[in-house]
Amino acid sequence: MQKILVANRGEIALRIMRTIRAMGIQSVAVFSEADRKSPHVMFADEAVCLGPAPSAQSYLNGEKIIALAKSLKVDGIHPGYGFLSENADFAQAVKEAGIVFIGPTAAAMRIMGSKLAAKECVKKFNIPMVPGIDEAIEEVPLAKKIAAKVGYPILIKASAGGGGKGMRIVEKESDLEEQMQRAVSEAKSSFGDGSVFIEKYVSSPRHVEIQVLADQHGNIVHLFERECSIQRRHQKVVEESPSSVLTPALRKKMGEAAVMVAKSCNYTSTGTVEFLMDAELNFYFLEMNTRLQVEHPVTEMITGIDLVAEQIKIARGEKLSFVQDDLKINGHALELRVYAEDPLNNFLPSIGTLTKYVKPVGEGIRVDDGYEEGMAIPIYYDPMIAKLATHGKDRNEAIQKMKEAIRLYQIEGVATTLTFGTFVFEHDAFVSGKFDTHFVKNYYTPEALLEKQRANAAIASLVALKYWKEQLAIARPVDHKTTSWKRRLA
Repeated sequence: MQKILVANRGEIALRIMRTIRAMGIQSVAVFSEADRKSPHVMFADEAVCLGPAPSAQSYLNGEKIIALAKSLKVDGIHPGYGFLSENADFAQAVKEAGIVFIGPTAAAMRIMGSKLAAKECVKKFNIPMVPGIDEAIEEVPLAKKIAAKVGYPILIKASAGGGGKGMRIVEKESDLEEQMQRAVSEAKSSFGDGSVFIEKYVSSPRHVEIQVLADQHGNIVHLFERECSIQRRHQKVVEESPSSVLTPALRKKMGEAAVMVAKSCNYTSTGTVEFLMDAELNFYFLEMNTRLQVEHPVTEMITGIDLVAEQIKIARGEKLSFVQDDLKINGHALELRVYAEDPLNNFLPSIGTLTKYVKPVGEGIRVDDGYEEGMAIPIYYDPMIAKLATHGKDRNEAIQKMKEAIRLYQIEGVATTLTFGTFVFEHDAFVSGKFDTHFVKNYYTPEALLEKQRANAAIASLVALKYWKEQLAIARPVDHKTTSWKRRLA
């Protein structure tokens, strides 16, 4: 493989290209008119404009991307995450064009792309499932019958969905009809498929996922877990590895379950098996993400494995160079997704120009980004600026490094989630490890964040005052004293 096209933008495109270059392979960037001066465009060996800023006319234009790849004699296409990364039709079209798709097969994507099909596929391996009905429905009367059987509270979920879209929690039957209609409507508008299914709602849930790697020779390993329970609007914002609640025995059991899920659909490449965990540490299969995850840096930091490099090697037909017993957890890693969002205004996007942008540096600090000072945050795409990750010898050290990295990260011109990150990493619930996916609902409010900022500012003022007094004492002039010393001239 001599040349790879990265069918994505921003931080993930740049991160992938760095590994491509390190492997001695040429990279091709594609970009929209809004991203013409983006760092990933400047970094690539070649770059081609796809078209106007809207995704449908640029990064989602699979036919044009494949045509460009063929004209540039590209050997492989890496989709990153988002956009076309889990589009089975695109993966199939890439293969039919004689180009290697750096990811799983279209068949595996189709199975795992439907939550119901995925559940059906893994059933024979006795993977634990959340109690519910494995049947796609759209009718309210049928939903009421199923809910009565499962028992309230229930969770309505879009069969073809993800990212919290088409998802509703229903506490009682009187709310079912309205929430069902909303879920179906949102599923149709987001995925073109209004079918939903119903399962028991797990109270105090934790979101724990397992990273897997599978080659084309039947070898599959897991690279331990990532805790992803700190979320807003059902979307992750803080991740860590390892989880603070998993025992070695439970980690082994969940890892083996994830490997079996991968085997069930003849999976190859990187993938992530997501589980829901209740307060008693029982875990249940949720879904499988058939791509590289946003939060992959924390896994790389605790294992020393470059997941993008492994994807490329697997796509070239190479066998995994390690087995499960070779993999060990080294320390602890955290990641904060730095979004151009305003935590004081319901995390709404904060679009503007980065008038100041200074990244933190230091041992154990990693920043995956795709912006530079003076660049504007486009309104057309996800508002993530960067992924800030830290690694320490243990969880406490990783947390302290993260707090320091946030302090050093200077972003002006837009509101960001950096302040929310400080709120999380200083909160007793997070520090103790006693939290779940309701962290934001239970602990966070704009008022709580403002109060925390005021408290931190007061502490900083006291520290500054103490320092000033100490320096003043040091700098105080000494009283003049006469001496018998006389200056001698040469």
